[in-house]
Amino acid sequence: MPAESSPLKLKITDNVKDAMRAKEKERLATLRQITAAIKQFEVDNRKDLDDEGIITILTKMCKQRRDSLSQFQAAGRDDLAAIEIAELAIIEEFMPTAMTEQEIADAIQAAIAESGAASARDMGAVMNILRPQLQGRADMGAVSGLVKAALSV
Repeated sequence: MPAESSPLKLKITDNVKDAMRAKEKERLATLRQITAAIKQFEVDNRKDLDDEGIITILTKMCKQRRDSLSQFQAAGRDDLAAIEIAELAIIEEFMPTAMTEQEIADAIQAAIAESGAASARDMGAVMNILRPQLQGRADMGAVSGLVKAALSV
């Protein structure tokens, strides 16, 4: 598989070039963080990432930014919080469209039906069905809570 096979990777690379041409320093720095994270994973695991793998990395980067943002806001560091907000916005440009609450609820019901889950003990099977469908499109922590609630009824 060629190194630049992923359409999402190509899109990110094109954005890096555009940011360089436009001399957008902050945007370029964030885009380079994204490409560095992708390359680090590929080197560590000796395989090229597809779009799904890249979305997993982007999801992790978004979570890190949100965690930092809440800590900076709690500490009253609005200057650092603003940087995190800007980086988060750039990273989210490459994420799939977020699902609505109704779409998530429908996916959970379908996964419960597909897995035959009857209690909270079956939660793992339901999450294994949902994870590939929802990764990058929904907060998996919140989805986990919704699945648990649905199975507790």
